[in-house]
Amino acid sequence: MTGTLLTLHGTRVLRCAPDGPPLDGERAALDLIGDAFGQDAQLVAVPAERVGEDFFRLRSGVAGEVVQKFVNYRIRLAVVGDVSRQLAESSALRDFVREANRGSQLWFLADDGALDDRLNPATG
Repeated sequence: MTGTLLTLHGTRVLRCAPDGPPLDGERAALDLIGDAFGQDAQLVAVPAERVGEDFFRLRSGVAGEVVQKFVNYRIRLAVVGDVSRQLAESSALRDFVREANRGSQLWFLADDGALDDRLNPATG
């Protein structure tokens, strides 16, 4: 397993360690999904520094592959941490992040406090 399990506002979250393997494609997504299933987690929180650079280059297709795997297995994904550099480089990525954050499947959040807030029914 590449993280710790915690429960935030009734949601079982697999919080990945910052020093684990990168989330850089379909195989990495399936590994995290397997870990989530093994822990009965509903959401996987991946530190932004573990997300491969190709994920943020939407033309590469990596983000689509990764997100589709999580959707298929009904596990939510949160990228937690600073992605401001990547956002500054791509208006398409800014649009993608804005749309993702409006939904419930994929979120880009600044820190663990933002994840807690998002899962809190009183504030999310």
